[in-house]
Amino acid sequence: MKRWVFALLILFTSIVWGDKPSLLVFAGSASQPPTEEAAKAFEKKTGIHVDLIFGGSGYVLSQMKLTHRGDLYFPGSSDYMEKAKREKLVDPKTEKIIVYLVPAINVRRGNPKNIHTLKDLTRPGIKVAIANPEGVCVGDYAVEILEKNFTPKEKEQFRKNLVNYTSSCSKTANAISLNQADAVLGWRVFEKWNPDRIQTVPLKAKEIARIGYIPIAVSVYSRYPKLAKKFIDFLLSPEGKAIFAKYHYLATPKQAFDYVGGKKPVGGVYKVPREWLPR
Repeated sequence: MKRWVFALLILFTSIVWGDKPSLLVFAGSASQPPTEEAAKAFEKKTGIHVDLIFGGSGYVLSQMKLTHRGDLYFPGSSDYMEKAKREKLVDPKTEKIIVYLVPAINVRRGNPKNIHTLKDLTRPGIKVAIANPEGVCVGDYAVEILEKNFTPKEKEQFRKNLVNYTSSCSKTANAISLNQADAVLGWRVFEKWNPDRIQTVPLKAKEIARIGYIPIAVSVYSRYPKLAKKFIDFLLSPEGKAIFAKYHYLATPKQAFDYVGGKKPVGGVYKVPREWLPR
């Protein structure tokens, strides 16, 4: 059913814009608020419309591959860009890093359950959520943190508290803003998406396995590869960087290290243990 809905959306986009050049971006929702703003600013500046398809990075990659459409792939982390390159779905020479991300605990504003540490997520009665690591990049980071820091007994208790596997970064953040969970393991920037409802509890430097980054590359299916590169250039321009800075995304590894309080591996790929995959 979802495939038919998506195919109709692509068809509708083609009808609306006809032969007028426009761009179609398949994006992980880790960058959704600033990317939406950047797309509008790019259109205002160039006259080129940008359609954005958001979702879990793995899920939108599958849609791009299924439909053989899309000008740019803009996942939420390096993990899925590496997959896109392995499957020859993007031009690796066009890949650029836009911003950097730090994993964190996110709770409701005011922290009513007094969650201050990673271990607090194992307390009886705490409802937690993580993104589905089968298709959402922040889910991979969450599992990696849990595997790095929890004993088998603590992992068992965490699973008892796990009420939801969300299907995108935006739905992970919404699990807090809609009171569906007491805490999620997400990105530090979720607080900046909805500061009235979401509060970030930083992880300790030793608890963080790696820093994430958001890359972008031109799809092999692009009808307008030169225009696609122009959009990448805009995101990396002072105007584009200012939009991401407005939402407190980190522009350099140094900024990420300063926030964390120490150097960490940047990017990379993590293989999620099978027991963490939803059944």
